[in-house]
Amino acid sequence: MNGEPTDLGSNAFLRVLRGLLRPLVRTLIARGVTLPSVYRLLKQVYVEVAESDFRLDDEPPTDSRISLLTGVHRRDVRAIRTAEDDPDAPLRQRTTLLATVVGSWLANPETRDEDGSPRPLPKAGEDEPNFESLVRAINRDVRPRTLLDELMRQGLVAEREDGLLELTPDAVLGPAEDDQKMVFFAANVGDHLAAAAENMLADQPPFLERAVFYNRLRPGSVDEIEAAARTLSQDMLVEVNRRARAYQSDDKDAPEGSHRFRFGVYFYRENKASADRPDGNED
Repeated sequence: MNGEPTDLGSNAFLRVLRGLLRPLVRTLIARGVTLPSVYRLLKQVYVEVAESDFRLDDEPPTDSRISLLTGVHRRDVRAIRTAEDDPDAPLRQRTTLLATVVGSWLANPETRDEDGSPRPLPKAGEDEPNFESLVRAINRDVRPRTLLDELMRQGLVAEREDGLLELTPDAVLGPAEDDQKMVFFAANVGDHLAAAAENMLADQPPFLERAVFYNRLRPGSVDEIEAAARTLSQDMLVEVNRRARAYQSDDKDAPEGSHRFRFGVYFYRENKASADRPDGNED
């Protein structure tokens, strides 16, 4: 996005924002994050977004322009723009590497059985595939043993009695480690919100965003729908992962190979009557 912000009806949008913020604030309070901490962070993000997304003629905006766009005092703008880099980058890099190893294990035809399930792998050896060769194909800077120890510590990989390594259900269904949860919380919700924001701001929605929603259902009915949704979505994610892995093997060294994507699913339920919503819909 470049140029000046547009007026989308600030009062109406603030009412929408209130609903968006409620689950986030609930999470913040549960994690012990107070309003002053969020305010400091919000000022920083306001400055960063104004600097990157609201340029004129592709030139970095001045401190005065950022202050005008965001309402952040010019003194604070200067302090934020000269601050050090993100201290959480190492955590994201580690979590991404673990997820890449698990994703490759799930997607690579050589590490899957005929029915598509992940094969048990030896730790190392001349016979391939094995865990060491799987890791080396992804990253040569980290020892496979180090990655294996971390995957086992987090309960994502287990060693069988015959010495073979296998992915656990937690590795297939999603992260259980708190650090991983935070990283994927930021990445998944962030990309979903980015797609929704682009769809709202653009003349024509550029990103896929669809949902099925129903109310006035009994708990048992929702249980069955949720179970079916989990099974269907897992099959879909595995297939998308397989295709992306195949493309990446050809694209990763291409000059234009700089694009990324995130494709996700979610399911939310609650016991709450909502008279102002339709009985069912797809949007």
